[in-house]
Amino acid sequence: MADILLIETSTIVCSAGLLSNGEVIALHESNDKNSHAGQITVFIDEVMKKCGKTFSQLDAVSVSMGPGSYTGLRIGVSTAKGICYALDKPLIAVNTLQAMAAGFVNKYGGSLNGNDLLCPLIDARRMEVYQALFNREFQTVQETEAVVIDSDSFKDVLQKQRLWFFGDGAEKCKSVLGTHHNALFVDDFVPSAAFLAPMTNVAWQISQFENTAYFEPFYLKDFVAALPKVKGLR
Repeated sequence: MADILLIETSTIVCSAGLLSNGEVIALHESNDKNSHAGQITVFIDEVMKKCGKTFSQLDAVSVSMGPGSYTGLRIGVSTAKGICYALDKPLIAVNTLQAMAAGFVNKYGGSLNGNDLLCPLIDARRMEVYQALFNREFQTVQETEAVVIDSDSFKDVLQKQRLWFFGDGAEKCKSVLGTHHNALFVDDFVPSAAFLAPMTNVAWQISQFENTAYFEPFYLKDFVAALPKVKGLR
């Protein structure tokens, strides 16, 4: 099997890990806000040193592709692409929400019933979230989208089966759906580069690589820059 660098910067978490022979053998991460730019290359270097690996020994780089924080995605993807260019290694991209679903199954799989669905949620400000639905094999049931949460959200699904909400957008659902008997919430779930491992393993085995030159993060929504509020500027 391969040695693959894992990078997660799409949420509040800044995380780097090393996947070797199908297992995550090193991980370094932090939940400090607005620190990804200064931390990710340091974390990568520490992970490589901890494992006694050189960058030339890497076989590929896997990055969390979004959706998520616009700035965080730019930092992670540009770092991953830079390493791939420098080493002439392939780039693997993993949907952030699918990685969260895989991590949830790994941590809480024992609590799941056979037909339960998973709903990882990433805060997109106000009452909007990025979300998708997955089964317990973290296969996609409903594609990734940006939605505004209200009392009718997930109504059809919740009438038929249990739905697990987790991620930093889950609190928005809890405020309006928290009393529904089929709505279950996990408050302490935090994304990690380690959660990229299952999809990264599959992608490596079938040579599912991105075009490093043209790959862009999965922003889902267009970035809109606000005008600076400086006296004298219009």
